[in-house]
Amino acid sequence: METPVEISSDGLKLSGVLHVPDDRPKDKRLPAFLILHGFGGSKDNSHAEIQAKMFCDWGYAALRFDFRGCGESEGECGRILCFDQVADTKNAFTFLAGRDEIDPDRIGVLGHSFGAAVAVYTTGIDERIAVCISSCGWGDGARKFRGQHPGEEAWTKFTNMLEEGRRHREETGKSLMVSRWDIVPIPEHLRKNLSPNALLEFPAETAQSMYDFRADDVVANIAPRPLLLIHASRDTVTPTEQSIELFNRAGKASTDMVLLTNVDHFPFSGENQRTLDAAQGWLKMHFPLEV
Repeated sequence: METPVEISSDGLKLSGVLHVPDDRPKDKRLPAFLILHGFGGSKDNSHAEIQAKMFCDWGYAALRFDFRGCGESEGECGRILCFDQVADTKNAFTFLAGRDEIDPDRIGVLGHSFGAAVAVYTTGIDERIAVCISSCGWGDGARKFRGQHPGEEAWTKFTNMLEEGRRHREETGKSLMVSRWDIVPIPEHLRKNLSPNALLEFPAETAQSMYDFRADDVVANIAPRPLLLIHASRDTVTPTEQSIELFNRAGKASTDMVLLTNVDHFPFSGENQRTLDAAQGWLKMHFPLEV
């Protein structure tokens, strides 16, 4: 069962869809997951929708929603700032915990790419979140961007864009709009995995916000709660070392990492069975349906 919902976040209305298994007994409260979409993405026709349906098929409830400024949610279109997304995640958690179908003590979060960085950071500062799954995420925005813009020419072009954005804002009071490909390059053959609702232009402040964002600093706070880091072993979008460093900084006893070969940045697309088996096996061990 899929139910459209509206979530309040800092005075804005966020658009969401709640997935609940059809066979849920009416008096049973289910464990659930918040699903966080990627950079400038959407809850619809996307990795987020695939993941929400996956959890529902496995017996969990799931809430996918559009961050502010994305999809059908309110907020300035494309003005995506990391700590705004952290606030949206916390407010979505509060909304989900208040639903009669949901066990408020057993809510996890799964994020992909940008959403994974937000998932790790939010779990690190919000003890209400029971478990966290990061799919091809990152922990240090500056180091991530250095890997995404290799070579001095590309790096200079990127850092000049950040500086031009700051100068343009100071001189005009308006944002300099830049292409998503100038912020996060994605090979042509992978762009088909983006939601058709994905945004293609952002203010330069978005790139600066990502540059300054460091989930690395709070990932150790997640322990002893379980954390699963999933990453393509040769990710051409988000450098694989980002998840490796998150693992190195996290509490090892409660953290697992899965590196997948023959998949690139979108491990849940195409019903990749190895990804599904890894995620479902981890859930059975660390976040089973029944406790």
